Amino acid sequence: MTLYIIGIGLNDEKDITLKGLEAVKKCSKLFLESYTSKLQCDISNLEELYGKKIILADREMVEKNSDEIISETEDTALLIIGDPMSATTHIDIMMRAKEKKVSVVVINNASVLTAVGITGLQLYKFGKTTSIPFPQEGFEPETPYDVIKSNGELHTLVLLDLRPDEDKFMTVNEGLKYLLSIEDKRKEKVISEDTLAVGCARLGGTYKIKYGKVKELVDEDFGGAPHCIIIPGKLHFSEEEALEMYN
Repeated sequence: MTLYIIGIGLNDEKDITLKGLEAVKKCSKLFLESYTSKLQCDISNLEELYGKKIILADREMVEKNSDEIISETEDTALLIIGDPMSATTHIDIMMRAKEKKVSVVVINNASVLTAVGITGLQLYKFGKTTSIPFPQEGFEPETPYDVIKSNGELHTLVLLDLRPDEDKFMTVNEGLKYLLSIEDKRKEKVISEDTLAVGCARLGGTYKIKYGKVKELVDEDFGGAPHCIIIPGKLHFSEEEALEMYN
């Protein structure tokens, strides 16, 4: 058995690479990891192109019951929205498969980590990536705020929480309000209503990008998920010119 961990891109069924499609065609079972990102087309679109049924793999299956995937006797594919190695979850399942002497083939694809380049911000000037979780009672972490602060003059990509099983996806608006709420508590002047930010939605597909002050973006309608935020650091003049396209 070979486990193929295949990135299927950010948008629709046509984003899979030829190498990925060839691997899919020879697999007896297809699993789609369904909790780290949101597919921008119906699963039926994938099934029609692949000519095979797809099994949804939720967080529990991938992280706790991965034997359901890696104990197959015939070639199996784990499909990942975006690039398969952008999340530690998928590196972990690769390591567990190798421990069980299962052959693993990784087929890469586009990732939000590179798709943000369409904003005109230079990728090598990004610092540590962070994420904002849905707040819960007793759980309102300030880590994303700290990452933005520590990145200083570097750009910060802020990924936003999603719970596909609940059809719940954090928006740019909610993410910015969360950062402002931390600022209100700490009063460090890292994020304010006048801070410049970039709101992004559906990168890799029918995207929307808006650049402006936080107070402008919190009222902007970005449409469907997934969304992310960029807090720019020190801008080169060419980055400033590129961002004006989205002002």
